[in-house]
Amino acid sequence: MKLAIDFMDYDILIIGGGLVGASLACALRVIPLRIAVIEAVPLASSAQPSYDDRTLALAYGSKRIFESLMVWDAVAPDATPIDRIHISDRGRFGVTRLSAADAGLPALGYVVANRRLGAALLGGLQQAPQIEWLCPAEMQDIRLTPDTATTTIRHQDQIRTLTARLIIAADGAHSAVRAALGIEAERTEYFQSAIVSTATASEPHRNTAYERFTDTGPLALLPLRTHDVAVVWSAQDAEEKVILGWSDEEFLSRLQNRFGDRLGTFTRIGKRAAHPLTLTRVREHVRPHLALIGNAAHTVHPVAGQGFNLGLRDVAALAEILADAVRDGEDIGDIRVLRGYADWRRRDNRITAGFTNGLIRIFSNNLFPFTLARNAGLLAVDLLPGIKRGLIRITSGQAGRLPRLARGLPL
Repeated sequence: MKLAIDFMDYDILIIGGGLVGASLACALRVIPLRIAVIEAVPLASSAQPSYDDRTLALAYGSKRIFESLMVWDAVAPDATPIDRIHISDRGRFGVTRLSAADAGLPALGYVVANRRLGAALLGGLQQAPQIEWLCPAEMQDIRLTPDTATTTIRHQDQIRTLTARLIIAADGAHSAVRAALGIEAERTEYFQSAIVSTATASEPHRNTAYERFTDTGPLALLPLRTHDVAVVWSAQDAEEKVILGWSDEEFLSRLQNRFGDRLGTFTRIGKRAAHPLTLTRVREHVRPHLALIGNAAHTVHPVAGQGFNLGLRDVAALAEILADAVRDGEDIGDIRVLRGYADWRRRDNRITAGFTNGLIRIFSNNLFPFTLARNAGLLAVDLLPGIKRGLIRITSGQAGRLPRLARGLPL
């Protein structure tokens, strides 16, 4: 990886150098293409959302992708395996317990710090001279023509125009590329924010992740070090400022009340941050010489930890489509090639959005018939092995048509 100082035409421009964009660059580094990654925020900056102190719950399928990208070995020493998932409805009888042993997997997933994963991806790009990193660089304009894609950027206080056969938008939920091209996005507001932090408990978590549904939204605890857990507390927008304003003692007391004593007593809490939650679905994933991936193409509620994993499957599928196109001598910006990616991803996007949105809708209704039905459903999943295995396949990223990278195969 190197900083570009002279600008030429590229095969691919990836706009957005966060975890999804960097993952795609890593996947494409084995293909003979000239690629530039354009990122607005310096990677070492505290304002860089993809390389901050938050954690990710990586599905088992995502771990397989990173193994195929040859970056997992750099992540593994700091990754905490999720051996079990405990799902419950606060104050009610429903409970489901999932375990890696139920599906014959070494782990259901892994908890990894954003910053550690980001460093591993950037390290994987160090030996990729055909990939140039333009950072910080801000997109000013973008144009698509029948033959090419053109973007104007501000980089090192200069305005430059770059052309490419394909532009890939990996610039997040508020995608500037999507806005500039007038690509419509359907947004469903949850009127919730995710309050994220790290807590220490008196009892070890034993590599168990918890998803606890409460009257104001789900509460997830993800295993980190032996007694530490990552906290994702979904709260109504009206509660956000109140929760962020609590003292550490008040927050710990409220967390204890919402979660219970399954991990003993919570003794310490880290810094807190809030992130608004929406469901976003775009009407177009591709246009000639353009493809959208990750949060630029979709966002989902963090319940069940599916968001980044969904975006990573975009990466694996698009990389495979492009690799096959190059081998077959096709134009990687041709709409017929790109529709193969869009058609492939449509089902996974629909199922994942429906699954996460359905969980929120079902568990936010506290009328007695709904609470009875959902708790009976939790027990049914817990007791019926076939249903349990199906749920594990979805949450571990093993359902549907899997890209080669997710099967441990090279592009």
